[in-house]
Amino acid sequence: MNTTSKVILGLAGAVAAGVVIGLLIAPEKGSETRKKLRDTAGDWANKVGDLFAAGKEEYENLKSKASSVADQTIGKTKQNFS
Repeated sequence: MNTTSKVILGLAGAVAAGVVIGLLIAPEKGSETRKKLRDTAGDWANKVGDLFAAGKEEYENLKSKASSVADQTIGKTKQNFS
């Protein structure tokens, strides 16, 4: 895991913790607070899942591009030495 990923995950965790703390100290009924926590947690879970899916897709795209460039470079190198 690179530094950027660690920072993003750390920020997401800090934001989630802040949301939970804010909801817990809000002056509302416990049942309403628990419902908000469930809804917020579900939203965050969906967003994190989407983020990981997008990251995986981007990784696959970059891997494909790198493989293509490597194949082209190998082909050009073989032509130069033939």
